Amino acid sequence: MKLFAVSTIASLVLVAQAALTRVPIKKAKESSYEKLNRYSHTGSYLTQKYFGSRPQSFTPFQVDQQGMKHGVPLSNYLNAQYYGEVAIGSPAQVFTVVFDTGSSNLWVPSTHCTSIACYLHNQYDSGKSNSYVENGTTFAIQYGSGSLEGFISQDTVRLGDISLPHQGFAESVKEPGFTFAMAKFDGILGLGYDTIAVNHVVPPFYNMVNRNLIDEPLFSVWLNDAGDAGDGGELVFGGIDDAHYTGDLTWAPVRRKGYWEIELQDVKFGGEYAELDPVGAAIDTGTSLIVAPATVADLINEQIGAKKNWAGQYTIDCSKVPSLPEFCFVFAGKDFCMDGKDYILNVQNQCISGFMGMDIPAPAGPLWVGKFSEEKKCFKCVMLISFFFNFDFIVGDVFLRKFYSVYDLGNDRVGLAKAS
Repeated sequence: MKLFAVSTIASLVLVAQAALTRVPIKKAKESSYEKLNRYSHTGSYLTQKYFGSRPQSFTPFQVDQQGMKHGVPLSNYLNAQYYGEVAIGSPAQVFTVVFDTGSSNLWVPSTHCTSIACYLHNQYDSGKSNSYVENGTTFAIQYGSGSLEGFISQDTVRLGDISLPHQGFAESVKEPGFTFAMAKFDGILGLGYDTIAVNHVVPPFYNMVNRNLIDEPLFSVWLNDAGDAGDGGELVFGGIDDAHYTGDLTWAPVRRKGYWEIELQDVKFGGEYAELDPVGAAIDTGTSLIVAPATVADLINEQIGAKKNWAGQYTIDCSKVPSLPEFCFVFAGKDFCMDGKDYILNVQNQCISGFMGMDIPAPAGPLWVGKFSEEKKCFKCVMLISFFFNFDFIVGDVFLRKFYSVYDLGNDRVGLAKAS
């Protein structure tokens, strides 16, 4: 539901100004090493997230005459990790979580955890909560570097001004590898479909909808490109804030109810359409980069002159960024285009490509990718052969900083428009 004046435009302005609350960015301190290697763990994290085991099925923000929207401010960790706060328990224990459209569970570290990652983050203590309800069901997500293990608990979860009593969530007692240890967030709050929720735990957003706590069964995300200063953005439950985009929203239907996956109709690079058969693209607020099949990502990076460094990141001479070709996704018949400055990330005056490659694990992917990449170099050829095998894109924050996104559960669709 977009904001509109009941009587006059002037009254709308007064309502918006009175209700809108902006929270300053949380500025994270990090070493030069951390800054330069900020994206080096993206591949392992996405392997964990997308190729791990999962189910087989696949503060008041704005009030007007039509009801209420509920906003949760986001912090932008130097354009790499966006996260916000969630409160669990009574009295409240506050955690920073990634609001992740690419997963569907809420989990935070537990005081019972013995992993290094847990000691470096806030930990939930059920003994300090008057509203805690024991569940005890075993919880595990199989990741590429091990298992995130724990158990299900129930407690009151608060997001903005929304309170969810008896919300199921996971207390992690084991977090694998260095991925989570190095993260600037405590846990993850999944916003994907309930069909991919581990143990079929009802996601918080579904509980908002089921309990009629929001006006409409949708949420919207604005990611602000503010570097390490200013607002990180905002997540709004139950409505759309038209102040954060220009033009009209373009709606694309969800093609599979798991991730927020829509149809990618084509890709255009340097003015050339690849002429693809439609494939899937997961719109993922929990991913920093744009992920493509390895052959495609390698070719794009080769075309823009990016070279792989010792950390496995593609880097490019920053002076070349203004002259880089345009890259576009085609969703619902419309081109959504990014310039070089949009898909190249400037970190410590080192420019890193926003395109990374990741193939579906063997036997589907790597068996043919290496041979083909040696024989074919044209962009259209590589794209066509890649998508013949139905390789999907993961569209992360590199894209979502430029385009406002709306996730409409009631109509199973995603809306996109140029962010403002």
